[in-house]
Amino acid sequence: MKIRVIVSGAGGKMGREVVRAVCGAEDMELAGAADPQHAGGDAGILAGLGELGVPVASSVKEALTKADADCVVDFTTPAAAFGNVMEALEAGKRVVFGTTGLGESELSEIDRVARAKDLGVIHAPNFAIGAVLMMRFAAEAARFMEHVEIIELHHDQKKDAPSGTAIKTAEMIWEARGEKKLEIPGEMEVISGSRGGEHRGIRIHSVRLPGLVAHQEVILGHVGQTLTIRHDSLDRSSFMPGVLLAIRKVREVTGLVYGLERLLFDA
Repeated sequence: MKIRVIVSGAGGKMGREVVRAVCGAEDMELAGAADPQHAGGDAGILAGLGELGVPVASSVKEALTKADADCVVDFTTPAAAFGNVMEALEAGKRVVFGTTGLGESELSEIDRVARAKDLGVIHAPNFAIGAVLMMRFAAEAARFMEHVEIIELHHDQKKDAPSGTAIKTAEMIWEARGEKKLEIPGEMEVISGSRGGEHRGIRIHSVRLPGLVAHQEVILGHVGQTLTIRHDSLDRSSFMPGVLLAIRKVREVTGLVYGLERLLFDA
């Protein structure tokens, strides 16, 4: 039996990519779509696949009333994602979402409700397999190299800064070695913020420019040497193998699973 999927944010760049990926997967079926900016249209036409007979609903709630689905995939905005995830859980559906920018209280509530309903939710700040490996390698390297800073670069439409990937990377480094804040005696910011933000004792620098997709480099420093670990997503199709993996795996988990590495390395 095929996995029936509703795509929330179907008219966005990531949403259209998810529609194409789901339609191209032999074990999946596009059951529905939601996007208030494209309500009434056809999800297939939006994704460049031609008419599929899958109308775009104005909301996740509406899509759930019109189509029977096993899973809702959400790539929307931080303002909309929490409500969309909760709507899906209340309807008894599992969820995969990549929207970043949600607070700890919102993620905790998602986990609580999912566990209460015995449902799985997979949230990944980055679904690219290479990005997951980059974060893992950086965490391992940081155990041996004392200083580290993160530079993340994204397209100019990304709302949140720093990226969820950068935050996740800093947290993985912190888990691997504890907090080691870089102290530079006499350091002075001539322009406030020029040294970036700080999370878990690690400086994070965000770049937003048209032409970019999703990129991150972790620069580690030690006596007389540096090590740079970098990942580049050159096209949004790079995220799709991870998204499809999460759709398949979400039936096997209960509660909120944060990070694609949990699916790759904890199996």
